[in-house]
Amino acid sequence: MRVRWKLIGLGGLAGVAATGVVLARKRRAQRDYQPDELRERLHSRLAGVTADRAEAAARSDDPETPGIDDGHE
Repeated sequence: MRVRWKLIGLGGLAGVAATGVVLARKRRAQRDYQPDELRERLHSRLAGVTADRAEAAARSDDPETPGIDDGHE
């Protein structure tokens, strides 16, 4: 009976250790950005999205070119 509990305990410890390894790998894979660099990246992404939406709106004003249909009228 004791051997069974020891195996369960060792299995639990192995699971905790494996989880720690996975979390450490994920943390290392992330890149730390400086606040100014992060702000610049976010602004450039926002500008890209804004430009895409403006282009889609311009296309939807043209009667020859179908616009984006979201299903709402």
